[in-house]
Amino acid sequence: MTIKIIILVAVLLILACILLIYHDMTHFVVRHYEISSNKIKKDITFCLLSDLHEKSYGEKNHLLAEAIIKENPDAILMAGDMITGQNSRHASNMEPVLSLLDVLTKKYPVYAANGNHEYRMSILGCKHEEVYKKYENELIRRGVVLLRNTGIYLEEYNMEIHGLELGYEHYRKVKKYPMVPGYIEGCLGEPCEQRYQLLIAHNPQYFEEYCKWGADLTVAGHVHGGIARLPLLGGVISPAVILFPKYDGGLFRNNGRYMVLSRGLGMHSIPIRFNNPGEVCVIKIKREG
Repeated sequence: MTIKIIILVAVLLILACILLIYHDMTHFVVRHYEISSNKIKKDITFCLLSDLHEKSYGEKNHLLAEAIIKENPDAILMAGDMITGQNSRHASNMEPVLSLLDVLTKKYPVYAANGNHEYRMSILGCKHEEVYKKYENELIRRGVVLLRNTGIYLEEYNMEIHGLELGYEHYRKVKKYPMVPGYIEGCLGEPCEQRYQLLIAHNPQYFEEYCKWGADLTVAGHVHGGIARLPLLGGVISPAVILFPKYDGGLFRNNGRYMVLSRGLGMHSIPIRFNNPGEVCVIKIKREG
C-alpha cells in the first residue's frame, strides 16, 4: 500500500511539473520596477522586451502588444535576441517581432540593441548576413532606433540611451571572458556624468564593468531567467552553461547604479521554462526630489 501511495504521489508531481512547464512556455507576466535619480528632468516609464526568440503570444503577438499598451509606457526598450540566429537546422522567422513592432512603433518610440543572435548573423557573411540586413532594414523602416555601439540623447529627460554590442568572445561558454580596460569606452566613448546614462547591453555578466563605465541603469537579457527557477536558489542555468548564475533576473544594485535583467519572453537552446514564465519589465525612473 505504501509503495502505491509513493508511486501515486510521484505521478502527480510529474504531471504537476508538466503542467507548470506548459503554462510557463505559453504565458508571460508583467513585473514593475521603480528607480529614482536626481539627474533626470522628469519621470519616464519604459517597457523592456528581451529574448523573444520568435515566440508569438496570440496571433501576430496581439496578447503581448495589448499588455504593453495597457501599461502606457513612454517608450519601449529591446535588449536583443528578438530573432534566433539562422543555422543549418533553423531559418530565422522575423514575423513575430515585426508584427509586434507594427503596433508598438505607431504608439511609442522604440530603442533597440542587438543580442548575440543578431550580432552573430551580422558577422557570419553570405546568407546569414543577408537575413540580418533584411531584419535591420525592417526595424529601421518601422522607425525603430537601432543602437549599434552608439547612443541618442533625450533632452526632455536629460537622458542618454546607448546600445552596446559586445564582440562574440564575450559570450563564451562556462567561463566569463575578461573585458579589457577601456573596451566600453572604445565602443561608446566617455559618458557625460551630468546626464542620466541608460545602457542597453544584452549580456548581464559584465554589470560591474557597465557601472564602472558610467551606466546609471543597465537593461539586459540573455539568461532567460535561468530557464528553470527553484525557490531560494533562483535560476538554475544560463546560456553560458553556468549553474545558478549570479545574475538571473530582476533588479540588481551596485553602488547606487542599477540593472534590470529581463527573464526574456521566448526559448532557444533549452526549449523549456519551469517556474519561469516569459516577462515584460515595466521600469519607471522617477525624478528624485
